[in-house]
Amino acid sequence: MATGDVEMFKAGEIDVFFFGRKERTYMSKMNESVPKRVDIGGQAVMEGVMMKAPRAIAVSVRRPDHTIVTKLKPYTPLSEKHKWMGYPFLRGIVNMCTMFTMGMSTLQDSTSMLGILDEEPTKFEKWLSKKLGKGLDKVVMGVAVFLAILLSLGLFFLLPELFARLLKSWMPNPSQNGLINLLSGIFRILILMAYIAFCAKVPDVRRTFEYHGAEHKTVYCHEHDLPLTPENAQRFSTLHPRCGTSFLLIVFVISIVLFTLVGYQGSNVALRFLSRIILLPIVAGISYEVLKGLAHSESKIAKILRWPGMQMQRLTTRPPTNEMLEVAIVSMNVALYGLPQGCETTPEGYTVIRDYRVTDPDYVPPEAAE
Repeated sequence: MATGDVEMFKAGEIDVFFFGRKERTYMSKMNESVPKRVDIGGQAVMEGVMMKAPRAIAVSVRRPDHTIVTKLKPYTPLSEKHKWMGYPFLRGIVNMCTMFTMGMSTLQDSTSMLGILDEEPTKFEKWLSKKLGKGLDKVVMGVAVFLAILLSLGLFFLLPELFARLLKSWMPNPSQNGLINLLSGIFRILILMAYIAFCAKVPDVRRTFEYHGAEHKTVYCHEHDLPLTPENAQRFSTLHPRCGTSFLLIVFVISIVLFTLVGYQGSNVALRFLSRIILLPIVAGISYEVLKGLAHSESKIAKILRWPGMQMQRLTTRPPTNEMLEVAIVSMNVALYGLPQGCETTPEGYTVIRDYRVTDPDYVPPEAAE
């Protein structure tokens, strides 16, 4: 579905799916003053979705027994604790750091909620956990992050660096450094696209991309003030202008420009790497403001500029099933309105949701409506 098609979905212009609705007051009061429309951020996780509202974060996953378990925790923006962290440009740097740590924490939460680490650890895992003084889940996540960093350095710095050196052997004139940076930057973007396409072949990753699509569809449904049902959400696109995939592409493009203008252009690989690390916060700050400006503008220029990022999301999103949308809707409702009372909890303290509709503050069970 094209991005522009989203604009046709307004209440009164399509068939809207409602279920029984009536005032209900037994929801948690964590977000009782939430306005009707707020920007919601999200993230796809293993077999689930995280949604971040202004005052809370909810993570929901669907377990193998088909029940949904959800976890809610309060959230206070750093800009409220430290006003300077909300200033333009600086907020982009802060956002990059917080989203990285939040992303790792959310992935760890989803893994624990699924119970996939419940099996007995090996002798090596027990030894490693004992030596490091950390829980097994933290050890696994730490190793995964370390390997991911190594892979990122290899794919997005060393390979483009080798490519740039090859180009320099063909174009030794220093006046051509700008062209070399441009070509190596494009090569870096192509590596990213190829890497994502390769990962999409892995069944578990593909399912995560489907949950990514569920997150976007649910956010669109909320933004258009429609009741959060799978039928309503399915009508929207899986492509969203505020997606992290678009942000990633903007980062790559801004880095090409910035590294060309002020980056170290010499032959010392260590200095080239160091200059890019130093410039990374500046790239993140500029990229965040660009993404924010493009996402909230409906001008023709903004639509043209955000089009490449939207199309790149075709690599990281897939059409979700209705069951996946139910998980995303649970996270959305819980993040906005809190946990429904009366639901059972797991021994770990997660809330069990057997019908996604109970998380809607206006839902009335058929037996209660009679």
